[in-house]
Amino acid sequence: MPELLPGGRVRRDHAVVIAGGGPTGLMLAGELALAGVDVAVVERRPNQELVGLRAGGLHARTIEVLDQRGIADRFLSQGQTSPSVGFHMTRLDISDFPTRHNYLLALRQNHIERILADWISEFGVPIYRRQDVTGFAQDNGGVDIDLSGGQRLRTQYLVGCDGGRSMIRKAAGIAFDGWDPTMSWIIAEVETAEEPALGFRSDAHGIHAIGKIEEDGRVGIVLTERQLTIGGEPTLRDLSEALVGVYGTDYGVHSPTWISRFTDMTRQAAAYRDRRVLLAGDAAHIHPPMGGQGLNIGVQDAVNLGWKLALVVKRMSLEGLLDSYHAERHPVAARVLRNAMAQVALRRMDARTKALSDTFAELLAMDGPRKRIAAEMSGLGVHYDLGEGHALLGRRIPDLDLSTANGTLRLFTSLHDARPLLLNFGEPGRLDIAPWADRIRQIDASYAGAWELPVLGTVAAPDAVLIRPDGYVAWVGVEDGQGLADALTRWFGPAAGAGRPSQRSASPSKA
Repeated sequence: MPELLPGGRVRRDHAVVIAGGGPTGLMLAGELALAGVDVAVVERRPNQELVGLRAGGLHARTIEVLDQRGIADRFLSQGQTSPSVGFHMTRLDISDFPTRHNYLLALRQNHIERILADWISEFGVPIYRRQDVTGFAQDNGGVDIDLSGGQRLRTQYLVGCDGGRSMIRKAAGIAFDGWDPTMSWIIAEVETAEEPALGFRSDAHGIHAIGKIEEDGRVGIVLTERQLTIGGEPTLRDLSEALVGVYGTDYGVHSPTWISRFTDMTRQAAAYRDRRVLLAGDAAHIHPPMGGQGLNIGVQDAVNLGWKLALVVKRMSLEGLLDSYHAERHPVAARVLRNAMAQVALRRMDARTKALSDTFAELLAMDGPRKRIAAEMSGLGVHYDLGEGHALLGRRIPDLDLSTANGTLRLFTSLHDARPLLLNFGEPGRLDIAPWADRIRQIDASYAGAWELPVLGTVAAPDAVLIRPDGYVAWVGVEDGQGLADALTRWFGPAAGAGRPSQRSASPSKA
C-alpha cells in the first residue's frame, strides 16, 4: 500500500526496483515477474520510442534465451536472419553450429524494446515513466529511492540498468575502470538528395559505412573521424564535412533524425553488486559496438541475475547466491571487452596493422579458429566455471527433442516458466528431489541422439542433468546421483523443512 510521507510525498514498496527500461531492464523485469516477484521499472522516457541508430541485432544465444521463455517467435517474425556473425571485417559462418538458432537476427533496438515492453505488460509490471532516480540510501532491510517526480520507493533490491553513465553505479561508489578512448566515430541517420555509395569504404583514417535504413528512404552513416574527438554532439555541418573528406561529396545530406558520436572507450564495473544494489548491462560494462554484443550480453546479464534475485527475495535461497552473478558474468563481459578492443585495433590503417588484419582473416578462414571466435561472438561458447566435471557442466543445455511418457518434448519448452529442471535419463524415480519439489521440476526422459556443443563437438551422454532457469547446466549425473543434493542446495536453497535461510551466508560461487 502507498504510504504518505511528510510534505505530501508518496512512498510505494516493491520487492525489486529496476532503474532503466532499455533491453536489459525490461528483460530483468520479465524474469522477475515470471517468478512472481513484485518488480517495478523506473524509466525517464515517456514510452519505448528511440531516436536514431542503436543496437541492430540479436545473437544466437540471446535468441535461445528468448526461446527458453517462449517469446523468440515474437522477435523472429520482425527481423531478418543471416547465417553468420562478424569479427572485424570477416564474416564467420555459424550455420553448422548445433543450435536451432544458428544465425544472427537483424532487428533494430526500437523493435526489440517494444516487444519486451509488450511482454512485461502482460505481467502487469508497473513502469514509472518520465522519472529518474535522483538518490538512494541502503540499510539492512532495503533501499529507499528518491525519484525526480517527488515520489519515494522502498525496495529490497535496486538494480541499475541505466546505461554507461549510470547514476546508480556512481552513487554506489563502484569503480568503473578501463581504457580511455583512442578513436571516435560520427554516427547519423539522415536523408540524402543524391543516392549515396552504399557499403564499406576504407582510407588512411579508418573504415566508413553507409547503409539503407529499412524502407523509409533514410540512410545510416558511420564515419571514422580523422582525429579523436571527445564530448559535444556533432552538427549536420560536421557530418557534411566528414562525408566530403571521405567520399568527395556529402550527397546532399539533410533532415537528420539523429547525429551523434561514439568512441572506443572501454570500461567495466569493478563489482556488479554492492550489498542491495546491483548492476547489469551498460551500467556494468561499456565497449565500442564492433560485433554488436553490447545489448546481447546485457540481456544475458538479466537472465543470469533474474532467477537468483527471485529466489533470494522469496527467501528460498541464501543471499550469497547473488555473489555468483558477479563471479559468472564479470568474466564474460571482460572477454567481450577484450574482443571489442581487438577489433578496434585491427581497424587502424597503418601497414603493420593491415598485415595483422590479413593474418587474422587467414586464420579465421580455418575451421577451428572460425568456430572458436564465432562461438564467442554468438554467445554460444559461454562457460561458467562451476568446478571440475562433465563437459556440460556450466554450459548451455542443448535444445533437445526428448522422448517422455507424454510424447516428444522440446527441452526449451520446459523452461518457459523459468523454473529449474532435473532431467533423468535413467530408471524413473531413482533420483529423490522431494525436499525441493516446491521449486524444481523433474522429467523422466530418453534421448537417442548425440549431445553436441559448439566448438567442443560431441560429448558423453549424461545419465541426468540439473538445469538452471537460465538454461545452464548446474550438475551432471553419471551412473548415480552423487552430489545432486549439494547442487540443489547450492543453487536453489535448503530443502523444505530445513529452516528459513539466513540472508547472511556464504556465496555458492566455486571456492
